[in-house]
Amino acid sequence: MPPAEPGEWPSHGLDIPALADGGWRPVPFSELVLKVHGRCNLACDYCYVFESADQTWRERPAAMPPEVIAATAARLAEHARDHDLSKVAVVLHGGEPLLAGRTALAAAIAQFRATAPHSCEVEVSTQTNGVLLTDRMLAMLDEHDVGVSVSLDGDRAAHDRHRIRANGRGSHAEVMRGLNRLADSHRRLYRGLLCTVDLDNDPLRTYEALLETEPPRIDFLLPHGTWTVPPPRRPVDGGGTPYADWLIAVFDRWYHAPRKETGVRLFEEILNMLLGGQSRSENIGLSPVAMLVVDTDGTLQQVDTLKTSYAGAPETGLNVFDNGFDDAMWHPGVVARQIGVAALSPTCGTCALRDICGGGAYAHRYRKDHGYLNPSVYCPDLMKLIGHIGRTVQHDLALAQPAQSH
Repeated sequence: MPPAEPGEWPSHGLDIPALADGGWRPVPFSELVLKVHGRCNLACDYCYVFESADQTWRERPAAMPPEVIAATAARLAEHARDHDLSKVAVVLHGGEPLLAGRTALAAAIAQFRATAPHSCEVEVSTQTNGVLLTDRMLAMLDEHDVGVSVSLDGDRAAHDRHRIRANGRGSHAEVMRGLNRLADSHRRLYRGLLCTVDLDNDPLRTYEALLETEPPRIDFLLPHGTWTVPPPRRPVDGGGTPYADWLIAVFDRWYHAPRKETGVRLFEEILNMLLGGQSRSENIGLSPVAMLVVDTDGTLQQVDTLKTSYAGAPETGLNVFDNGFDDAMWHPGVVARQIGVAALSPTCGTCALRDICGGGAYAHRYRKDHGYLNPSVYCPDLMKLIGHIGRTVQHDLALAQPAQSH
């Protein structure tokens, strides 16, 4: 695998033996992202798999071969037994996972469930662009109880700005056909929508468009970028908070609605932590990340969004044929996602919002020659968004307090 640049953290500078000597132990993996198909039927211009610094997809099989699926299922079962896991999540991912086809997907799902210990539930879901959500595909997913999340960036104009075919044609009409089938005939499978924030799209119009199919949850994702290759219109000098301003407009609309229309993961996670709870998202907070990625060739990888950092960034040098999942638990990149405050930069470590922000998404902290020991490139936006949500909650809690007697 291509090595990290000399001196880059955590490959250099994270003392894992010292952590182990001090009694620290990694958390076992409870979520497996399975790259069942490594190609896509869309050509979204912001895709971190195909458009980023890491282009290793070109060297890997288009579809995950049966022998890789079998070996991965065996490794997951081994891991579940060794750590007495009662539940694991398998996410069918890509590329576009549904390109693998109904027969291959059904066989893979069945294999994972048949191989797992009887005491361990295997929850299966998929993240899809929605184009291939035909009646027959949905019937198979329903038969195998597979939750479905769909990527949708808003109304037609918003969605088709980036989520296009290779010939430049927009995908919104095709996605909505599949999404409406899911929401109407197979609603029990509907897990929610994933929307990438685009500052060129009106926030309220985008939110209203996402509500049309009454999704149970919406995930708003910040565009991937680093200090080396910043996100669109994110000033690296610290000035301005364009992404916070966009998200605050949506938060106010969502929070002050007369009834709850949907869940919004980012807002709910921030609210949860402001009120003393724990993070359940890898993009915010300090809870240990217990997720592992298996690519189409069987290589074990860290979170695949690291592809935006540099070529080979997600690689561990391990694979399902030669290595158990426990081997990956001690990889520096995995350890860094599990040690909480100890993985934060000095700037983040002394920040009042440290435990809520958690440094933001790990991929967004990267800076060439420094690695990941930096604040998020979105630091000013995260501070403003969390501050706004915190003040909103404080105001409402104060109103809810009974008047003090004199």
